[in-house]
Amino acid sequence: MMFNYLSAIVFLPVIGAIIIALISGKQEKSIKWVAAIFTFVSMVLSFVIFGLFDRTAGGYQFVENLAWIPAINANYHLGVDGLSLPLVVLTAFLGFVVVLLSWKEHTRVKEYFAWLLLLETSILGVFASLDLLLFFLFWEIEIIPMYFLISVWGSGRKDYSAMKYVIYTLFGSAFMLAGILCLYFTTGSLNMVELAEKGLGMVQTIPAGAMFFLLLIGFAIKLPVFPVHTWLPDAHTDAPTAGSVMLAGALIKMGGYGIIRICVSFFPGVAQDWALPLCILAVISIIYGAALTLKQHDIKRMIAYSSVSHMGYVLLGVFALGMVSMTGAALQMFSHGILTGLLFAVAGLTMHNIHERDLRQMGGLARQIPIIAVVFSIAGLGSLGLPLTSGFAAEFLVFAGSYASTAVVGIKALTIVAIIGVVLAAGYILWMIQRSFYGPVQDKFNGVKDADKLERVYMFAMVAITLVVGIYPSVLTKVIELGVAPIVGLF
Repeated sequence: MMFNYLSAIVFLPVIGAIIIALISGKQEKSIKWVAAIFTFVSMVLSFVIFGLFDRTAGGYQFVENLAWIPAINANYHLGVDGLSLPLVVLTAFLGFVVVLLSWKEHTRVKEYFAWLLLLETSILGVFASLDLLLFFLFWEIEIIPMYFLISVWGSGRKDYSAMKYVIYTLFGSAFMLAGILCLYFTTGSLNMVELAEKGLGMVQTIPAGAMFFLLLIGFAIKLPVFPVHTWLPDAHTDAPTAGSVMLAGALIKMGGYGIIRICVSFFPGVAQDWALPLCILAVISIIYGAALTLKQHDIKRMIAYSSVSHMGYVLLGVFALGMVSMTGAALQMFSHGILTGLLFAVAGLTMHNIHERDLRQMGGLARQIPIIAVVFSIAGLGSLGLPLTSGFAAEFLVFAGSYASTAVVGIKALTIVAIIGVVLAAGYILWMIQRSFYGPVQDKFNGVKDADKLERVYMFAMVAITLVVGIYPSVLTKVIELGVAPIVGLF
């Protein structure tokens, strides 16, 4: 029998969490090493399946399918294609990174790492699931660890932000569940592969548009899309650094993935009918998110608002309904995960070392913490779309694909307006770098520690991925196209 790679990748972190739960809370080193080992093995296995993925065959690979609840036709069904594989690799990689960047955590270490590993398993499960009930189960599990990570180890208005995150997520989940139940009642199937292939040619009694929007609301909140984005800046800002990295790097990608995998794949006709209004919403998110970012003074809040803008590119690329634009949207999810994850990691490290997060109180740090300054600058420049970084490759594909799309009336004008977001991004990123790391050196930060050896390992690894994907994007786009092609073929 073939080794069950996906089950191992998905469940190794939660096995690690269970072992941590059985270890004494006083054994901090043991807890951290268990977390590191289990997330490292999961990450290595994700690299293995990325290497083994058959780029000539395409389709779903590493499939595992077992009867789970026969009475309702629910199966334990896992598999990855070109769309989900990069996101599985991204999540497994970030799962290991957040363990490394939490090495200096000393508050309730046992619970902290247990929640962190459970969070990783839930996100991996979403990207690997091919059964709607299993997908929804993993989708819901992540609410619990994220709530505790923000409310216990966060800062600022952490209780408010944690509860706001839960309320928004549960609100979206209620609509999602209603949509999934409607799909099940009308088709009798929970198999995501079958639903995408046969579409709603299966028995249908409920309007497709109603099901499309029930599901879309849940995914739009998670992405997030204007005007249901307000939970994100609070959650990002008040979460601990590891929570911010997972939230920005992997968790919000669940929304974009769900839109492509379920809304567009299952309801291509409805997606085409509503493509223009959703593209307009995407452009509003891009410009509005960028404009709000320019008004911030808190370094974490700036990065948080920039995510609203960057996720607008994903929505635009998806509903331009073109091969190139949708490939760009999927690449943007991966690129944003690495770049914004790195920005939050370095911002958290800076805040930890200098005990300051207000840009008005910072400045001149490039001479005192040069390695952190260089890495933050690279991540920022990648985020604004500097050529030879993954951010440029993703945004260029989104804009080129959207402008060339013939599926949506008026998409050319919307694409041109969306490009203003890049100009605004250049403004807020360069302003943030200048205010924090350049200008007159401040004596109060003399003697501040720069990144240590462990911190340099994960920072340089993330920089390397950004540059590799930016210089040679086809390392990912060739895989992504295999997953996107069948979806675009529906149009």
